[in-house]
Amino acid sequence: MPGVARFPAPPPLRPVPSLLPRQSESAAGGSRALRAGPGRAGPGPHRDRAGATMASIGNFLRRSLRRAARREGKDGASAAENTPPQVPQGKQGERSSVFCSAGQFFFEYLVVVSLKKMPDGRYEPKITYQFPKRENLLKGQKEEEERLLQAIPLFCFPDGNNWAPITEFTSETFSFVLTNVDGSRKIGYCRRLLPSGRGVRLPEVFCIISCLGCFGLFSKILDEVEKRRQISMAVIYPFMQGLRESPFPAPGKTVTIKSFIPESGTELIELTRPVDAHLEHVEFQALLQRLSPHLILHIFASALLERRLIFLAEELSVLSQCIHAVAALLYPFTWAHTYIPVLPECLLDTVCCPTPFMVGIQRRHLQRVLEQPMEEALIVDLCEGKIIQAVGDEEEILPGKLQNEMLISLERHNNNNNVHTSEQVNALVSEAFVQFFVRLVGHYGSHIKWGRSGSGSFQERNFCKAMASKSCRRLLKKFVKTNMFSLFIEEAEKSRIPQEAYFQKKIIEYHEQKKHRRAS
Repeated sequence: MPGVARFPAPPPLRPVPSLLPRQSESAAGGSRALRAGPGRAGPGPHRDRAGATMASIGNFLRRSLRRAARREGKDGASAAENTPPQVPQGKQGERSSVFCSAGQFFFEYLVVVSLKKMPDGRYEPKITYQFPKRENLLKGQKEEEERLLQAIPLFCFPDGNNWAPITEFTSETFSFVLTNVDGSRKIGYCRRLLPSGRGVRLPEVFCIISCLGCFGLFSKILDEVEKRRQISMAVIYPFMQGLRESPFPAPGKTVTIKSFIPESGTELIELTRPVDAHLEHVEFQALLQRLSPHLILHIFASALLERRLIFLAEELSVLSQCIHAVAALLYPFTWAHTYIPVLPECLLDTVCCPTPFMVGIQRRHLQRVLEQPMEEALIVDLCEGKIIQAVGDEEEILPGKLQNEMLISLERHNNNNNVHTSEQVNALVSEAFVQFFVRLVGHYGSHIKWGRSGSGSFQERNFCKAMASKSCRRLLKKFVKTNMFSLFIEEAEKSRIPQEAYFQKKIIEYHEQKKHRRAS
């Protein structure tokens, strides 16, 4: 493609869905009206050919999950017992893979996934546009990228291949996450829309692949892409080229993109990054609209102990938003296991994985999920706002006092009609859960013993004993055995400078308040 800037190729990608917080707002619906038949494709020539491709991708993903499962299962303990597993797929929980520094490129590439008609009349998702094209890749890099490009259509159209042309469709936004061989993550931001035109048409997905976890910005970018798509595909390229040449802004800063649109002239598009980096990846309102505060705490408790969580909804955007929100409740910790906000239909047997996972599944597949030989899992119905299946001890996991304080905070939000903006909601909800972790693990820094070499050694036994509350100490003994805590401590042992400045600030504020109360 002439005029395309060339940049160094990224490290090879392994399409294993994994961690990430949040997704942007989007209209719901659409996909249900698009379906032409039942969720499972029937037998036939197309099924054989398409099945071979999907099986190849599916088998690759399952092999990756099995490798992670073997690593996590070395000690032979179940996930429910929270015995510390080996960290799968590199340093998977490092926050740097999501919260990237300013100055990086906005995205690695943009792909368009369209539905192509097969000989038997069915439609199969295929990549029809890619910007920029990669060149001069090494053999291993090329093979990994080809595998990635094969997997992207599967996640852009995760709800099966039984499609039919339509005349109306409400655009929807969702996302998926890919894990690199080195453990860093690539995020796929997707906008599924119906191109402008007359008569029946097929939807297509615009997917931006980036390592940057700033969903508000990418939602606005996708808005601009969709606006240009309704004019012409040719108008999208200059906009994306200008975006690729612009540096990613620092928190609170704005970058301005110049873009020419026929009959409208040159537009100036301002993209502003939120001031609070730890809140730029989430929208808690999506979760609060569908679940009661009591149920949210049950889900949080299960995630805290790294159990298996399954979320059900029909709209892809709802699944994506809510699962990202649940993962974000764990800040300053990071979900370090299998994380698939929208699980493709052909990978439903992922729920049989014996290791922890957090996945979203369209509700139409509930019966198939329940028929799977899976171990204990928490199944949440986001459509009905209820828990369908639970382990049974969710009410007892969190210490009573801390649980009540969070419950009061969440209920206060629900009853506060003066809170309108998503930023206000995010700040209030985040504060409740951050304070929980401040109270539970805020003393971790006092139990890192520093050597002359500058490296630290965490004193786990003393850390747990220092907790006065018996109920907090009981939870703490389980939590220190999780992957997310181990990853957090590994980073803390590397430097005396705290890895999460915002969390450290809250710890200092908490101790100062305690001193003030004692003094008064």
